[in-house]
Amino acid sequence: MNTPVITPDHGVAPPRATARDWAGLAVLALALLLLAVDATVLDLAVPAISADLAPTTPQLLWIIDVYSFVLAGLLVVMGNLGDRIGRRKLLLIGAAGFGLASAVAAWAVSPEMLIAARVLQGIAGATLMPATLGLIRSMFQDARQRTVAIGVWSAMAGGGAAAGPLVGGWLLEHFWWGSVFLVNLPVMAGLLVLAPVLIPESRDPNPGRFDAFSAVLAMLALVPVVYAIKETAAHGLDLGVLVIGLFGIGAGVAFVRRQRRLADPMLDLRLFALPRFRVAVLTNMLAVFALAGVLFFGSQYLQLVLGRSPLDAGLLMVPGLVASVVGSLAAALLVRRWRPVVVLGGALAIAALGSAAFFAVDASTGAGAFVLGFTGIGLGAGVAMTVSADLVVGSAPEERAGAAAAISETAYEVGLALGVAVLGSTVMAVFRRGLDLPAGMTASASDSLSSAVDAADALPPSTAGDFLSSVHEAFVSGIHLTVLGMVAVLLFAAITAIRTKTPRD
Repeated sequence: MNTPVITPDHGVAPPRATARDWAGLAVLALALLLLAVDATVLDLAVPAISADLAPTTPQLLWIIDVYSFVLAGLLVVMGNLGDRIGRRKLLLIGAAGFGLASAVAAWAVSPEMLIAARVLQGIAGATLMPATLGLIRSMFQDARQRTVAIGVWSAMAGGGAAAGPLVGGWLLEHFWWGSVFLVNLPVMAGLLVLAPVLIPESRDPNPGRFDAFSAVLAMLALVPVVYAIKETAAHGLDLGVLVIGLFGIGAGVAFVRRQRRLADPMLDLRLFALPRFRVAVLTNMLAVFALAGVLFFGSQYLQLVLGRSPLDAGLLMVPGLVASVVGSLAAALLVRRWRPVVVLGGALAIAALGSAAFFAVDASTGAGAFVLGFTGIGLGAGVAMTVSADLVVGSAPEERAGAAAAISETAYEVGLALGVAVLGSTVMAVFRRGLDLPAGMTASASDSLSSAVDAADALPPSTAGDFLSSVHEAFVSGIHLTVLGMVAVLLFAAITAIRTKTPRD
């Protein structure tokens, strides 16, 4: 057991982590690996899912991002629940549920069934994510050790993402697309066996009353707002979407007002008074925003525009995902030399430079530009996610670790959802407007890139080549316009972070 030591200035230093704590960290990283592998394997499987289940563009986007929408709506609730019933207990429940939902997704026979399975994965995943980060806060009380631990935790997220394309590419070349979900099962089994042995239980000894109405308001705020953003980006603003978005905003206002009145709020709004906390949340969201968007359109670009196999596409994504791991591990060293907000700003600037490289991609020889750009985004995102998570968790008292972790994870998941929804939908909107369908071809050919490529295969050779070229050019045009927005958003966030006035940590 760790014991505190007396420092020369008569202060009590926090206890340092033991070998068991570091072994427990590996198990927690295993839980994150479960989620990270699943996310990137699914991106790589988009063309195969499109070919087999024939989802429409909205259905395809829901398959990718409904998981994140559900997570975003439940993370704050589950973070608070873990503080009350025990974070390790919640971790084990989530691991079992995620595995079962993955099995359902693997054998889905329709887009609707796959979307439902992704909803179940989101519910289970919402229990896993704040539990892992909350447990790290309680296990690693020394600030420097905690930064290293969160760096390892983030690196495993990047490592899982890096492994995803390789594992997924191999599975897609040898088995059906549903096999990409089954990789979760052995990871879940290992977590269920090792966690009770290596990870100590932790909870808030005086959690106060759980406010069920706040939980409902949190979900009614986040899910409709993100949905409205996705639909507006994909199809434009209409009255129905506007009403849904305004409903979510109203629920969000009600949630904030209720938290200010409660003696035991579900979300401690006082944390947002800290400049470094606000910047950390924003940075986390925008770094993931850029990474998620590239993962969504990148796999389709590599496979359906450049004609690479799933395994080749996965290999081309590896340098960027490995760069994310390197950035995560380097973050602990960087914050010892510069203020964390300066490190965050620099990381976002690197991600913006990486995004700019996508202007060089084209319909025939863009693989090199893609690898360069994705590597820059991965490096910047890896640093940003580690430092921001450390700032968020370190700002809260240990007994509220789960709730603080939920804020960080909510920013992560909202960024993930918005990255796919806004950037992915923008690419497809430009693609559809730029597509010139031959006479007699149905409008369904413009539903997705995969549909257009399949439609070209059915055309006579005399017209197929020209149509396919127009398909590729239209998709690349969508990428270029989307990248312009990515660069602007990331540079704005970088400047905001660097200008933030905070004391050196």
